[in-house]
Amino acid sequence: MATPNHSRHGSMGYYPRKRAKSEIPHIRSWPQINEGPKLQGFVGFKAGMTHALFVDYRKSSTTAGSEVASSVTVIEVPPLKVVGIRLYGRDAYGEHTIAETYDSGSINELKKVLPISKDYKPKEIDGSDAVDVNVLVLIQNDKVKAISKKVPDITEIRVGGGSIKERIDYAKSILGKEVSFDSFSRSGKFVDIIAVTKGKGFQGHVKRWGVKLLPYKNRKHRRMIGTLGPWHPDWVRNTVPQAGQMGFHQRTEFNKRVLYYGKPEEKAITPKGGFLNYGEVVNSYILVHGTVPGSTKRIVKLRDPARQTVPDVEKVGMTYVSVESKQGV
Repeated sequence: MATPNHSRHGSMGYYPRKRAKSEIPHIRSWPQINEGPKLQGFVGFKAGMTHALFVDYRKSSTTAGSEVASSVTVIEVPPLKVVGIRLYGRDAYGEHTIAETYDSGSINELKKVLPISKDYKPKEIDGSDAVDVNVLVLIQNDKVKAISKKVPDITEIRVGGGSIKERIDYAKSILGKEVSFDSFSRSGKFVDIIAVTKGKGFQGHVKRWGVKLLPYKNRKHRRMIGTLGPWHPDWVRNTVPQAGQMGFHQRTEFNKRVLYYGKPEEKAITPKGGFLNYGEVVNSYILVHGTVPGSTKRIVKLRDPARQTVPDVEKVGMTYVSVESKQGV
């Protein structure tokens, strides 16, 4: 088992380490905000990574105010189409749907992802008993050149800020319309990023948990654990590091700074030869400071930060973004 100088790796808060149910991550909680009604999330596609030069915005950094180089992740953020409104009520068992309506002009698209009648007529919704307001949005895969799947995916995004009536009015104002990333966030702000990590399949004890190799004189194997636990309790506990699924788990990265939000026609971001395993970025995109979970082409959800302690900045002084080939030539 683990020793003080080589403890077992991995948080116990993520048990069991099994495959995610879907490549589309699910946001389980939303932070409260104090501004006016707005979308609290957005959806993008991970394109790849590059590096950029910018003026260090971190006040406590030893390089504050100086030009620094850092790795950045490029996320393509095509517009989302708002196709429905869903209201939630609360009782002794928790939150549940009390009313929902769909955009009549999007029925043909909705039929591809929901069991909805072609004769559907929108309903008038009343928010008297509502405690939360979400909108249903279509992820328009057909607008992304790198994605071969053309059938849209559907997901929910919370409308936060203001009173319930203001949220419902805002949701009605964007129903049936396309919304862009700037309706959610901007450059210089923090976001939380939720995505499904790269899948690595079935892996052994050492690679999955980082436990020590057994002595080379061990009788049968080295890349295994030394014990399955004590005799009592007389079962193998789930805290014992064992072989199994590694990767393809939903994870949340807190407080990732959006360094830049732009459009390809204003500032090209696609490197020479295209992003590896992705190709060309043809929609709006953002540059996120550092890394993001998941492989290229994976759907990434962005959310208002739930644990922000450092203030936002008005603008990040970006001086250079590399568009050199990422093909390893």
